[in-house]
Amino acid sequence: MKYKLIIDETKEEEIIIYAHNRSELVSKIEKIINTDNKKIYGYRENEIVYLDINIVNAFYIEDGKTYATIDNNKYLVKYRIYELEEILDDNYIKINQSCLGNINQIKKFKACFNGSLEVIFKNGFSDYISRRELKKVKERLGL
Repeated sequence: MKYKLIIDETKEEEIIIYAHNRSELVSKIEKIINTDNKKIYGYRENEIVYLDINIVNAFYIEDGKTYATIDNNKYLVKYRIYELEEILDDNYIKINQSCLGNINQIKKFKACFNGSLEVIFKNGFSDYISRRELKKVKERLGL
């Protein structure tokens, strides 16, 4: 595979990929490009904040609205969970139908008496892993 980078401030930025077939690498490059082009902003009270997706603990739905949690703050986000799933990089994994978690922000897992598994993030936010997503989460994290 050849790689070429040309820096020219007079040209519009463009990325062209010639590939024999769709591969995991091509998919990752597409996801990076899409993530970079779509900035995610959070809304809280009277402020609008650009959200650094590396420090967001999770995106979740509460009362029909999507929120992002960073430290002890929660920000309203204008995207739906399925849209975020397409935009975000491989550091995010679907925890359940209404939550995407950043695997780099996971602090621990807690087994519950009813057989379910709770994920606890570094900021203290927690949510339950659904049975439907449990296998994918375990495979992704190597458990």
